Parts: sequence; structure tokens; C-alpha cells
Amino acid sequence: MGEESSLEYRIASLVHSHFNALPKRSKPAIHPNGIREWIPLSGIVLVIGEGTPEETLTCVAIATGAKCLSSSQIPQCRGLVLHDSHAEILAIRAFNRWLLEECKSTLLYEAEVDWQQRAQDQVSHDVTASDSNPTGGTGSGTRSQFVQLRLADEEVAHTAIGGDTDAPPMARHRKLLWPPFKLREDLKIWMYCTCAPCGDASMELCMAAQDDPTPWAVPPSSTECTESGGDPAGSLLDGRGYFSILGVVRRKPSRADAESTLSKSCSDKLAAKQVTSLLSFTTSLLVAPTSNAYISRLLLPEEEVSQAGCERAFGSGTTGRLKPLNGQTWDDTSVGGVEYGFRPFEIRTLSARLTEELWMFGKPKDTRIKSKPGNAAAIWTAQQSVLSTSTTKLSNAHNSLQGNLCETIINGTKQGHKFASPSPRKASAVSRAKMWDLLRDIVKLLPTISTCEDPGETSTSANKFETEIGGSDDSAASSDLLFLDKLKQIIAISSTYEALKENAADAGLSSIRNRALSDLRNMLGNWVRNIGDEGWGLGVLKEEVVKKPHPRSLKVPQAVPASLANPGI
Repeated sequence: MGEESSLEYRIASLVHSHFNALPKRSKPAIHPNGIREWIPLSGIVLVIGEGTPEETLTCVAIATGAKCLSSSQIPQCRGLVLHDSHAEILAIRAFNRWLLEECKSTLLYEAEVDWQQRAQDQVSHDVTASDSNPTGGTGSGTRSQFVQLRLADEEVAHTAIGGDTDAPPMARHRKLLWPPFKLREDLKIWMYCTCAPCGDASMELCMAAQDDPTPWAVPPSSTECTESGGDPAGSLLDGRGYFSILGVVRRKPSRADAESTLSKSCSDKLAAKQVTSLLSFTTSLLVAPTSNAYISRLLLPEEEVSQAGCERAFGSGTTGRLKPLNGQTWDDTSVGGVEYGFRPFEIRTLSARLTEELWMFGKPKDTRIKSKPGNAAAIWTAQQSVLSTSTTKLSNAHNSLQGNLCETIINGTKQGHKFASPSPRKASAVSRAKMWDLLRDIVKLLPTISTCEDPGETSTSANKFETEIGGSDDSAASSDLLFLDKLKQIIAISSTYEALKENAADAGLSSIRNRALSDLRNMLGNWVRNIGDEGWGLGVLKEEVVKKPHPRSLKVPQAVPASLANPGI
């Protein structure tokens, strides 16, 4: 037993078991010339009841990948192409896709069961306690094992999902809060990676691997670049260069002859997740950034951990670059009680022996072995835990390793499609456009003021979001529904992704998150944004259909009788 029974090993082996079940096309290959591909692997595992007899582990997302796009390619993406295909970043995007699907399934399930009756039956019970039973509620379906609706008890007009208003007025119900979802309270997020995150956390490892560890010449500072009118991208250091400069934001590593990228290193992006949580922009509009929405543990092979590098890149101690954020929170009681904070994760390790047993696609340590990073990336997510009565039998017949999503990505698009192709079919399910589209589908299922109250009693403005929150007792009682209404309005009026972000901030739905992220970037000092892929709308997902004549409508020439062809004969 020993280490094989540890939580760290069980989490790592669970991630690897899902990778092993992927199709061959999603795995590294050995080329005819003997060159062997290697690839990093990352996975997100949800641990419920950690350290208790009821402890459960569920891998909800895995990804592989080691590529990213150059800065000149970003304006061509139009929301359909992934900028950053490093395993850690794809795994986080996959987790957010899975979480949004879990939210959608939850709303569909609540619409299927008798929502009013179940809410009244459970009004005296604690939300967490009642939701801990995955088979709770009426009907034969199952409720989410991971996501809960945020509900509050009060005597209000009916606020049911789907807008049913048959309940008696002022009946005792549970009011839906904003954000409408949260992760269950006894859940912790573990992230497992087979190699150290690129960037600041791995600089000591990079130095140790160099034949010549002599520091490079120090480039001009970001201040000098800005004052001289130079390219601000010059303030971003190369991913593996300038070893003597530590604790700074770096770009993704690449070949020396490759065009530069503005994608930040995985160390920097993971550091930012310690402030904004693991929730992406779209997911944060629906799911509350509770303390357990942050990474709890980052699990790495022991030989991929530099204690000094990790403490500097992620830690809050004396050497941590994020030390100034210790104890800091960003909140606004008028915005759904949303609070962000600096919540550093803990680094856990797995022995080299167990890592080698589990992973055969790591970068060879023997330099005599010809190898290169694989071009293909893989994305996988688990099926939803929410099963309606109509899908229970079908889902029970599925293999437990079968996922909801399984994609192979090359150059930011799905395998079989070209980067320059205008077809939306190339877009991954975790692309910006597809995530926005899924958000729109979910928002349609949420209640609105018009379905819950007298529309004439509340004035809203879709363009300027002029509704006052907390201005009176009535508006305060309806503030959460007002935010839900604002979210619906934003989705309806935003013509571009850039407008979606701006409108969400203006409405107060993402302003706190933006403030936290801005403070982080300003503190780090040389964070250069990778902009240029914001001026598109959901119309990019509508493929132009070229109508082809139906085969039956085509007139096939018939053989002409000889007597008609030659009437003179």
C-alpha cells in the first residue's frame, strides 16, 4: 500500500485512467523516423468530503497540449480559435465548459420536476444538507452532485424556474439569488499536472537544465519601452530566457526562430486564478466565486517542483511576488454578496517512481532520445451528474469513462479543420464563441422579473442598466431578480464579445472581478494584454449554407428513340 493509497496518487491515477481511455488520435505518436512525441497532461479533480469515510473523487476535465498562437494570429481568431493550447489552460477551459453544462442540466432538471412542491416541502431544511443527497427531490432523476442553486427563504411572489405563476400570492418560497449557482460547500478542487507550469515557477528547473547557465543580457524595462514609444510587448520576457530576472510576468516559451506570442505563461495565469478563482468570465456570470471555487491543491511530480520557484510565483510568504495581496478581498454587498480574494493554493507532490509508472508521454530526460512536443492537444470532460427521468436509463448504459466532450485540437481548432477556414465547425466547444453561446442558452432558462412580478412595478433600461438596486425596500427585495434580468438584457443586446464584457461591467455583474484582476496586473507590473479577438458576435457560429439541388430534382437525360432522333428515316 503506502504511497499508492495516498490521496495524491489516487487523484493522479484517476486523471491518467481517463487519458488512457482517449482515442489514439488524441495521444502522442512515434514517427517513422523514430522521433517520439511528448506532451504535458493536466486534469481537474473534484474531491467531496476530503478526509472523511464518504470521500469521493471525480475527474471532470483533462487536457494535453504544448502550443499557443503568435500575436499576429489573434485578430484572425474571431472567437473560434483557441489562443493558448497549453495543457493547464485547456484543462481550466474544459472545467468551465463542464461547469456551465452542469448548470444548464440543473435548470432543465428543476423544470422537469415539480419545483413548487419540492421547494415548499424543503423550505425548513438547510440547502446544503438537502442538496447533499444526489437523488433528492421528486421524480426518478438525479440532482447535481456538485452544483447547487443559491436560494433564500422568504415570502415573495412566485419565482419559479420557467415562469409558472400559478402559485398563490405571498406563498412561502425560495428566492433565486444572483449569481444563481454555487459549488457545494464540502467540495475541493485539485489540479494535477505532469510537468511544472511554464514561466516563473519553473525558472530554477530551466536553469538547472542548461549547459551554460550564464544569465542573458537584461532587456530594457517595460518603463523604458513605454517611454520610448516602443512595442509594449517588449516588456514581456521570453518564457525560458533571462534567468537572472525572477518574479516577473513572462510570455509562453517557444523556439528561438518562432514568432513571439503575447500569451502569458501558465505560472502567471495560475497566479491570477488565485485571485479570480477557477471561474472564467462567462462562468462567473452564473456561479458565485466562493472560496472552494479556487484551486485548493496543485499536484505536481516531485522532480517538477522547485520550492523556491513555486513560493515565489504563487506563494504569499516573504519571497512571494503576490505577498502584497495577503488578506485582500474585493467585494460589494450590493452585487449579490459576491466576494473575490487572494487564496493561494497548496503545492502537493507525487514521487518520481509513481509518475514514471503512470505517464509514458513525458519529455525524455535522456537527450540522446529524439523527441519533440506533440502538435495535437486533447480535451475531455465528464458527463453531467444531473440526469433527468428521460435520460437516466440511457446514461446508465454508458461506460463510466465516456465523456460529454472529447476533442483533438491542432493549431487552436478541431482536428480536420484549418486555422484560416471560415467555417464555425472548426471551433472547439471551449472556444470563446461556443462558451458565450452556451451561456446564452442557460440564461434563457433563468426566471425574469416579467415572469415573477408585475412588469409595471419595476423600470429597467436594457441599454444603460439604470435600475437602482437597494433604493427602496421593494427594489432591495428584488435585487437578485434585477441582476438576473440585467444578465438577460446584456446577452440580448451585446453585438460583440467586447460589448458583452463592457455591458457586464457597466451593469455591475463583473465589475468586482475586473477590479480584482486589474489590481493583480498592476501589482505584477508588466502584464501585456493579448487583445485583438473581441470584435465579433455570435453570428460567427452561423455557417453560410450553400443550397445544392436535391438529386431527385435533377433531370436525367433519357435515351431518345431512334425514330424520334431521325424522323426522316
